[in-house]
Amino acid sequence: MRTATVAVARGSTARGTVEFIRRTHGDEVLQRVLAKLDEGDRERVTGAAMTDELPYELLLRLWGAADGELAAAHPRWMEDAGAFAIDSLGQQLYWGLLRKATPVEFVTQSVSLFRLYYSPGDIVPVEIEPGRSVLRLIGFDALGPLFCRRQTGGLRRATELAGGTRVRVTHVRCVHEGDAYCEWEIRWT
Repeated sequence: MRTATVAVARGSTARGTVEFIRRTHGDEVLQRVLAKLDEGDRERVTGAAMTDELPYELLLRLWGAADGELAAAHPRWMEDAGAFAIDSLGQQLYWGLLRKATPVEFVTQSVSLFRLYYSPGDIVPVEIEPGRSVLRLIGFDALGPLFCRRQTGGLRRATELAGGTRVRVTHVRCVHEGDAYCEWEIRWT
């Protein structure tokens, strides 16, 4: 008998979100966000070790609570949180995957940064040319646009760390807008 695969995220993803809220909006706002979670969720989010596997749906509940608290005053908070995650914890944990000679080397490397944070699935290159690439999400159900927005910010910052300048990341296709899959176009000089 086959069982369904449950999506998981690393504890570092939850910890990065919590730390982003604390640093950008303060402890009082963070406490309001956490208060929107039930006690069990709050304990799992705040107690998660970097390499723990958390149910992805728990992460979605955290992001939803944060969005309810932050979106009005900080509409791009999720993109900023994605960039923050790469800048802080991402560089600590995966410096060798982020510091590449060129953005092309980053998007074509054999070790997937995505798979170190989420399971199942991957983000894979489907188009690569000088100054541009298109990446597609495969085998992972994002279950909402907050994930897509986080990836947009994270991909921008990762491309900058890989040597790209004037980086622009556009979420060009989205399953939450009726497309068959999610894709991001990355342009840089």
